[in-house]
Amino acid sequence: TEFIKTNITGSQNIIEAAIDTNVKKVIALSTDKAASPINLYGATKLCSDKLFVAANNYAGIENYKFSIVRYGNVLGSRGSIIPYLLKTSKNGHVNITDLNMTRFNITLNKSIEMVLFALKESHGGEIFVPKIPSYRLKDLVKAVSPNCKVNIIGIRPGEKTDEEMISASDSFNTIDIGKYFIILPSSNKRILNKISQKFKIKKFPKNMSYNSGTNKNFLSVIELRKMIKENIDKNFSPF
Repeated sequence: TEFIKTNITGSQNIIEAAIDTNVKKVIALSTDKAASPINLYGATKLCSDKLFVAANNYAGIENYKFSIVRYGNVLGSRGSIIPYLLKTSKNGHVNITDLNMTRFNITLNKSIEMVLFALKESHGGEIFVPKIPSYRLKDLVKAVSPNCKVNIIGIRPGEKTDEEMISASDSFNTIDIGKYFIILPSSNKRILNKISQKFKIKKFPKNMSYNSGTNKNFLSVIELRKMIKENIDKNFSPF
């Protein structure tokens, strides 16, 4: 019920408050869990996305702009596995759900950059998705805890093997503008025309999903170590 209160009722409260106080542009923060959700949390995040998209019609599309940015866990954030590995590897062992898991990787700076881009370029109703690298959990363990014993504890309820940010069903309304993908609302002709005036557009492959497992760009063990040192712990050394 807390998911529903926060992500659904809370989103509607934000939408109505923005309209009542004449806020012209709102950027909502989404998550990979909103794409093809498999649990209640993901379903409420998807519902939140739908509310913000629909708000453009509710508010009057020419007067207010509600758009969304969607990305996974920020590198080193509270929901990231990296702080956990850094802490527990000191004990000589780490608990891992599944070494074959993959995850998208985005830094705090990149996520902020994306929000600022959406604030500047959004026309209302878009979901902006970043083109970012993935990493394999087994490579992350090698990067952070190369000498630790690994205990496999199994996938937790509601957890995905791969993260997904664009579902196959959303692929039909998705475009590629170079640095980002954009999932357009169903009535997208007006927005598509405006975007095409500024960016070179390519269509996203139909019936294809954008997920961390099939991503073409994967971080190596060395690249992961470098990112951890630069973004999380300047004194980081796995040895």
